[in-house]
Amino acid sequence: MAEVLTLAADRVVSASGDWSPGWLTIADGRIRDCGSGITPDAGRDRGSARLERLSGTLIPGLVDIHAHGALGVDFGAADALAARRVAAHHASLGTTTLLASLASAPIGALERGIRTLRPLVEDGTLAGIHLEGAYLSPRRRGAHDLGMLRSPDLGEMRRLVGAGGGAVRMVTLAPELDGAEVVVRWLAANGVTVALGHSECDADTARAAFGWGARVVTHLFNGMAPLHHRAAGLVGAALVDQRVTLELILDGQHVGPEAVEIARRTAPGRIALVSDAMSATGCPDGAFTIAGSPVRVRDGVATTADGSSLAGSTSTLGVGLAILLSTTGVTLREAVAATSTTAAQAIGLPHSGIHPGAAADLLLLGDGGVTRVMRRGEWLR
Repeated sequence: MAEVLTLAADRVVSASGDWSPGWLTIADGRIRDCGSGITPDAGRDRGSARLERLSGTLIPGLVDIHAHGALGVDFGAADALAARRVAAHHASLGTTTLLASLASAPIGALERGIRTLRPLVEDGTLAGIHLEGAYLSPRRRGAHDLGMLRSPDLGEMRRLVGAGGGAVRMVTLAPELDGAEVVVRWLAANGVTVALGHSECDADTARAAFGWGARVVTHLFNGMAPLHHRAAGLVGAALVDQRVTLELILDGQHVGPEAVEIARRTAPGRIALVSDAMSATGCPDGAFTIAGSPVRVRDGVATTADGSSLAGSTSTLGVGLAILLSTTGVTLREAVAATSTTAAQAIGLPHSGIHPGAAADLLLLGDGGVTRVMRRGEWLR
């Protein structure tokens, strides 16, 4: 019979509960039961039992739905072994659920990347693949190669999603481009989350795209027209539409504190922190690339070689969690939702969080932040 591990912690916090003290029982990599108060004898008559008492607070593992790489590796150009190293790096720092983001590229390169990463999705190393492009606005392209951008094409989209065999979970596109509506509707009908981003669209177009089935905005405030009181654009439309999940990059560079407060107060429960980590994550400063575009990292800040745009982040989602927790008025339950359950729900992952049946992906928080990480019932550190 499977070993049953019982974790008894000073506190257990999920998006829906806060127990002091709290406990979990784990078997076969999943949470079997959980609750508040005194630890039950969960192992009796159910296999061998082991009890660990933990000083600190247990929260769900982090869920990052937008990350391009780490350790000098870009998911778009990685082989399977390198991609596994990237996933392991993020997991060791608390991101137990990771989407691999592929930036704009020719269809052949995207298809090769998808086929390379598909086995990692099938074995659970990755939670899926996110295509950020190539259907993006040239005016809001950021670090994406201008020569790679094109209008949405349903035949191309069918080919890419088909290559993934279910691994492609999210696609970011600009809804104002010719052909966007038919692609958004097809993706939504086929269970792929559609995100709007790198877009020059106005509020009317954004609202229309939400009606077609788009449900996420890629790194809110970045890669889109700024909010204006007479032209709210994608930012304004997304902030007031209750159907939409809003990505935020909290790395101290991409979004200022006032903008974070606007998003928190306007869209409670709809914020999903993401890292947008690029290949320089976990590396010293220097020269890097993202989807073939040259990037320079100085003092940990990644920009395009000409300095015209930020080029992703060198942070992990754990940094975003720490920044959010340092924000006045933010509760741990709010931070847990923003770093795990909200993102998981946005891409249709049912087994995230702390509840019976969920994957045993957990972080232990102490005075110094994350002190231990568990993935699928095994301690990584």
